[in-house]
Amino acid sequence: MSATIKKAQQLRADIIKQLYYKKNSSLIDLSKRTKKSLPLITSAVNALMGEGLIIEQGLAPSTGGRRPLLFLLNPNYKRYIIAVAMDQLTTQLTIYDLSNHQVLPTQIVDLDMTMSKSADTLIAFIDDCIKKSTIDKESFLGIGIGMPGFINAEKGMNYSFMQVEKDISLQDYLSKKVGLPVYIDNDSSLIALAELNFGEARNLSDVLVVNIGWGTGLGMIINGKLYRGSSGYAGEFSHIPLSNSNTLCSCGKRGCLEVETSLLIMVQKAEKAVRNGEETSLKTLFKDKSKSHADHFLNAVVKQDPLAISILADAAFQIGKGLATLIHILNPERIVLSGRGAKAGKMLLPPIQQALNEFCIPRIAEQTEIMFSTLNDEAELLAAASLMVENSLFD
Repeated sequence: MSATIKKAQQLRADIIKQLYYKKNSSLIDLSKRTKKSLPLITSAVNALMGEGLIIEQGLAPSTGGRRPLLFLLNPNYKRYIIAVAMDQLTTQLTIYDLSNHQVLPTQIVDLDMTMSKSADTLIAFIDDCIKKSTIDKESFLGIGIGMPGFINAEKGMNYSFMQVEKDISLQDYLSKKVGLPVYIDNDSSLIALAELNFGEARNLSDVLVVNIGWGTGLGMIINGKLYRGSSGYAGEFSHIPLSNSNTLCSCGKRGCLEVETSLLIMVQKAEKAVRNGEETSLKTLFKDKSKSHADHFLNAVVKQDPLAISILADAAFQIGKGLATLIHILNPERIVLSGRGAKAGKMLLPPIQQALNEFCIPRIAEQTEIMFSTLNDEAELLAAASLMVENSLFD
């Protein structure tokens, strides 16, 4: 492939990414954001319109001058993305078009990532969902997957879960078996990207996104971009040694923040309290097998069950203690609380704020705003889909 063709493909991809994230744009805006000349952008947009990938939306609202024409991705263009969001026990999948509209309702399967055949279970689940969608496989750009663990996104390796054949990455293994391009990334990094592109970190430079789930993850937006560190493992918030517990963490060390803050630990404490006969609505809720104990626990928090709130408050205080450390180091504009645990909403804030009041220098802490994600459960799915947009050249 010649250098000229490569440049043309990259420009097409850059224009599509801009419209994917911004929804609509004028030619001048596209020129500024891609740092390409207006004639070059105009020619590329016209070509994409000729292919039916881009359509005109109409004139932008008046700002006093000549109203520019806006363009957006064609919602009827038949290319689709499979988005997969995994935690240690549950996997969600949906299919989006290029306008981020779901064309297959979110599918859920119980999948324990620690099991030896978990990769093959995931493959079977993906294949089943593709069949259910009735979409031709040739119409898919590929599959974006967010998952927990120590992940090298460049190599497509997960060093914590879903080990497969030797001499092949998890990413390549999944791609080979499903017959589509696959890209994987850490769930917390993806949630941070979702907030950057679609949520509470848009148009901000320095934001911390806390992923409260079965573990306690962190995605860092620094200078308007996801910060990964020198080898891709930045953001292992849950392994900061702030715990006074002697409990062994899943990483093999003691003292990790995760052993007091993860949703898994909160649920285990609630289950133990129920076994010990403590009065709580969780006694009844845990008997309902249609939902996970984590969902029941969070629902109990929202309904202000005293035991559930007490357990959550202990964990949230420790999260706040960890955030105090990060605030001193990074001085972020905003902290976004995301992930499954963020469903607890306003119940999380008082203990986090108490910890910040106790451990943070006020002059620094008062510069940081704490907010909840508005993307809810869809954050990781949206970001998983964007993995394919970031890595596709749209031939």
